[in-house]
Amino acid sequence: MGTLLVKNIHTLVTMNAAREEIRHGALFVRDHVIEQAGAAAALPPVADEVLDLQDRHVVLPGLVNTHHHFYQTLTRAIPAAQNCDLFQWLKALYPLWAGLTAEGVYGSARMAAAELMLSGCTTTSDHLYLFPNDCTLDDEIRAMQEMGMRFHACRGSMSVGESQGGLPPDVLVEKESAILRDSERLIARYHDPARHARLRIALAPCSPFSVSRDLMRESAVLARTHAGVRLHTHLAENAADVAYSLEKFGLTPGDYAESVGWVGPEVWHAHCVQLSDDSIAKFGRTGTGVAHCPCSNMRLASGIAPVRKMLCQGVPVGLGVDGAASNDASNLLHEARAACLLARVGEQDASAMTARQALELATLGGARVLGRDDIGSLEPGMAADFIAINLDRPSFAGAQHDVVAALVLCQADAVDYSFIHGKRVVDQGRLTMVELPQLVEETNRLSAQLLAEI
Repeated sequence: MGTLLVKNIHTLVTMNAAREEIRHGALFVRDHVIEQAGAAAALPPVADEVLDLQDRHVVLPGLVNTHHHFYQTLTRAIPAAQNCDLFQWLKALYPLWAGLTAEGVYGSARMAAAELMLSGCTTTSDHLYLFPNDCTLDDEIRAMQEMGMRFHACRGSMSVGESQGGLPPDVLVEKESAILRDSERLIARYHDPARHARLRIALAPCSPFSVSRDLMRESAVLARTHAGVRLHTHLAENAADVAYSLEKFGLTPGDYAESVGWVGPEVWHAHCVQLSDDSIAKFGRTGTGVAHCPCSNMRLASGIAPVRKMLCQGVPVGLGVDGAASNDASNLLHEARAACLLARVGEQDASAMTARQALELATLGGARVLGRDDIGSLEPGMAADFIAINLDRPSFAGAQHDVVAALVLCQADAVDYSFIHGKRVVDQGRLTMVELPQLVEETNRLSAQLLAEI
């Protein structure tokens, strides 16, 4: 790939240990790794590829999405689910999702990736937990490899249907032996534990109300026999979720997670809106991560996750957009702003989260949650994943005195440039990997096809 020089950066937000914000900065990349980051005068003046930002852009690490459901892009704003809480929402949508096909998994992943990339995301995870018809996780992986994103593919699953006391219909559950076999297959075929890896596999039984304790335990054992294979699930998303755990297991969600081996630095849970104080302390002691999804939590009226309390207890916290049917967007810049504002509302304290802390959740926080020490900051040895946002836009007018805070407080909607693994994937606000109008048209066709089958 050669060398790349990004010069004349208005402000370089490094997210390094000193949290340096360098005026008139520059980046020098060799192949797919950052070799130098600092003041422009100290960096090489030439490279194979040069991007001159003309002192008009903020550059920061690519954003990290720690929780998503790509396939839900095909079922946004469904009328029957617009005004539902979590369990009602799931029951309204399960019948639609039963018609999902491999083509739908592939197409929705491409659309989700496009939306994420345009909003500054360079690394994403996705939790695909239902496999009706001909669907496989391979369909999603192929899409993400084509789009060029750094990807953590979560092999989700549901094994306890309505007839066994679970929430999902029986038609959408799998046999646990088949789930474990496919998990082994995916790890062997795709998982890359190496530094700067572009594809990793995680094991992700869906939730306490859709899988058995045995599957949780066996998945944990399987993951821990492979380097870098992590564990992911939903936990304590709302009050009904907590009530289910108390009724079925006699345990709070946090204690249930511990009982099946789901605490530790290789584990991250989505939501944790209703996590108890004892469980927050437990997660902090064990390094168990949390994917905070503020827009989805508001959309489903699940509550306000106690993020400030988690951070004070040392819990690793990153941001997630969650499913595009419960958000209903896939924009990490929006998520960072929502996280900042919601933390202040939840604590009734305007200092509960600063704009810079929200950006840290979206970068270093997400990297830590995904178990990565090679993304999330711009410094030598890190992957060349970074984004640039032009300051000459209406939303930043009058905010030139603190352009970093403006990225969150003034609502940036999209990036102007994005590089993943040293490759330019967004150029002057346009995707380089796909024609967006065609992708939108294809997504609408797949959505209409899915809805027509009901």
